[in-house]
Amino acid sequence: MSASSKKYSLTTKIFIGMIAGILVGSLLKWLFDDSGDYSVSVFGASISAYEVLVEGIFTVIGKVFIASLKMLVVPLIFVSLVCGTCKLSDPSKLGRLGGKSLGLYIGTTAIAISLAMFFALLVNPGDGITMATSANFEANTPPGLAQIIINMFPSNPIQSMAEGNMLQIIVFAVLFGIAMAMSGKAGERLGDFFEDVNSVIMRLVMILMSLAPYGVFALMAKLAATIDFEVFYNLLKYFFLVAFVLVFHGLVSYPIIFKLFTRLNPITFLAKMRDTCIFAFSTSSSNATLPVTLETVTKKMGVKNSVASFTVPLGATINMDGTAIMQGVATVFIAQVYGVDLSVTDYLMVILTATLASVGTAGVPGVGLITLAMVLQQVNLPVEGIGLIIGVDRLLDMTRTMVNVTGDSMVACIVGKSEGEMDLDVFNNPDAGSKSENVDFEHFKNNS
Repeated sequence: MSASSKKYSLTTKIFIGMIAGILVGSLLKWLFDDSGDYSVSVFGASISAYEVLVEGIFTVIGKVFIASLKMLVVPLIFVSLVCGTCKLSDPSKLGRLGGKSLGLYIGTTAIAISLAMFFALLVNPGDGITMATSANFEANTPPGLAQIIINMFPSNPIQSMAEGNMLQIIVFAVLFGIAMAMSGKAGERLGDFFEDVNSVIMRLVMILMSLAPYGVFALMAKLAATIDFEVFYNLLKYFFLVAFVLVFHGLVSYPIIFKLFTRLNPITFLAKMRDTCIFAFSTSSSNATLPVTLETVTKKMGVKNSVASFTVPLGATINMDGTAIMQGVATVFIAQVYGVDLSVTDYLMVILTATLASVGTAGVPGVGLITLAMVLQQVNLPVEGIGLIIGVDRLLDMTRTMVNVTGDSMVACIVGKSEGEMDLDVFNNPDAGSKSENVDFEHFKNNS
């Protein structure tokens, strides 16, 4: 490797890829919107330059990158959770981990939606806006509480893994790990095998992370080339309000909570979240970012795998702080657009419904829009109002994911610190994780 390529860290390369992708995509959109599509004739067939670049190259690279990350999610969650659970000598510790994690996730979600509604009522984003929507939204019927509990337990673990049902995978992995811990020598031998598999999976994570700048470039280039900015301008007030509350929650609420529970430096925590947040922004998926989040929490924050392997996947499944913020602002926005006055009781019902839904609908596809539909129905607002915000939701979804993964990592650190399962020397070391990451990958390249 040349000296010039070594001087750039992975974070810098990812950031360069993101900015370059936005610039290239914006340039392509400007060219095609201004002068029409450019086509060339190949063997008598007309080939569109736009389709080749945006719908072809950028789409393929971006989707392959996302698929590669998602490919690791199920084996990573299962193996790391089994490795962590089988080492728990105290069975009651698992109950403490679950109780603390669930309580923190629900608490931060309640804070998030309360902040969202406070700022929305302060700014009034829907005042003066009367927009008819041609986009209809039909929400799937969410399951009841009894069915939610039943659905957490897999009847076929292999099918759960194939379908990516995270709550069922977590339950099965925990039960499997407990059984290993109670199986004596057989469990120890199997534990060694899972540790080896975990090492191989983490090496695969390192390989994919090295390709991240190219994947991020393709994702951002396609987004910039295809997004409808006219819709964005119509909803500018709503967009910036949601974005502001997301940033406020991530940079103010989380550091305060982190400091109160851990007595550690929240600036150090936020600085170590940089890589993970860039990944989250690019992928718009907590699950796709999960390998990077686990790597950050264990290698850079110093949280032991026995805690991180439980709290982080659980958070990626049920933590919806970013989505809750969108729901809070969207509810006020839609009510104002349709001229509906909500009472104090209605607002309290919105907070309660959205907070409980953050856990209750975790395994349902399209969870954000489904829970928003539930909230709107709860206070008798038209569900069709969701069509008003769909146009800008893609951009906001990227920022929401950053907030969600930051919340996952924060809870992992709080629980790890409270259980004495966090290496404070690693947390306070600004170079923790980054140096070993580079050495590992260079070793792989030199031996391949």
